[in-house]
Amino acid sequence: MGKVTIRDVAREAGVSISTVSNALNNVDVLHPKTKEHVLAVAKRLNYVPNLNGKLLKSGETNMLGFFTTSVAGPYFYTLVESMSRECDRLGYGLNVLVTKDKQVIMSNILGGRVDGVIIFEELRVSDQDIAVMERNKIKAVFLDRVIQNETMGSIIFNSFEDGYKATQYLISLGHKKIAYISGVDTMFDSVQRKQGYLEALREHRLPIDEAYILQGYFEEEGSYNAVKTFLRQYPENVPDAFLAGNDLSAIGCIRALKSEGYEVPQDVSVVGFDDIDIAQYFTPPLTTVRNQIARQGVLIIDHLDRMIRNKEQGKVQRLTGELIVRGSSQVKVIRE
Repeated sequence: MGKVTIRDVAREAGVSISTVSNALNNVDVLHPKTKEHVLAVAKRLNYVPNLNGKLLKSGETNMLGFFTTSVAGPYFYTLVESMSRECDRLGYGLNVLVTKDKQVIMSNILGGRVDGVIIFEELRVSDQDIAVMERNKIKAVFLDRVIQNETMGSIIFNSFEDGYKATQYLISLGHKKIAYISGVDTMFDSVQRKQGYLEALREHRLPIDEAYILQGYFEEEGSYNAVKTFLRQYPENVPDAFLAGNDLSAIGCIRALKSEGYEVPQDVSVVGFDDIDIAQYFTPPLTTVRNQIARQGVLIIDHLDRMIRNKEQGKVQRLTGELIVRGSSQVKVIRE
């Protein structure tokens, strides 16, 4: 037997198609016993309503879309879990679309398949795309880019301030040769953290050495390889400290330092970002900037929901991190 249709339910229940539709859509025009009978027949036949017709009539899907190029790593696990819980509380489903195909993304955004969208900016949605979205009054929240208009907002980390603050902390420990492990140069948080790091060095008149800016791509292995290569290439110029773009990079950095015979923090201090679950259990426990990832997830969905319901216009919210001092950093030891 093929897919059960609303006509099949009507025939089996001995009623009209409109009666079945009213029962399924909870329209208050039927006798309770008739409605109960129709719903029982629909359940027995395993009837699945055709949502497309409902969507065309209501213009609502009760679905939100999260568009990203990746969901790998602790940040995305925490973020998606938080957004999903908040969606559930507010009565939305959450579609997660992982793709690098801009055409697929825009067709989903503009195709009316979701009521609102969340965009992780590594996708590099162009200004032209945003103009099209704005003309179509698409409700959107960006996680990695500052956008503010009537139907679009941003919930971002205050990454410049946090990068500056983490570098200031390392300087306060007496470290003068501080290296930075960058993430992805096209990503907002990566660029902002690096800019905060550079600003702190400039403010304290510390030298800025291009060789001290490594590329770790926010990955443990990428950072491990970058640091290991640097240590072997410049054994006479080892930094006092490393500031890593995220905790995975910091963990890769510590592994590389240990593999080359350096002790953390006795020889080199290391600081990360995010405060992922493993940070406090790693050896040594990781000093890091704790980002409010779960809080970001809640704020994203709440802001999107309020824009969908025309309760507020798009706005920019910045979440400031908290420096968590643990065992991977210490005052610089002056060796005779």
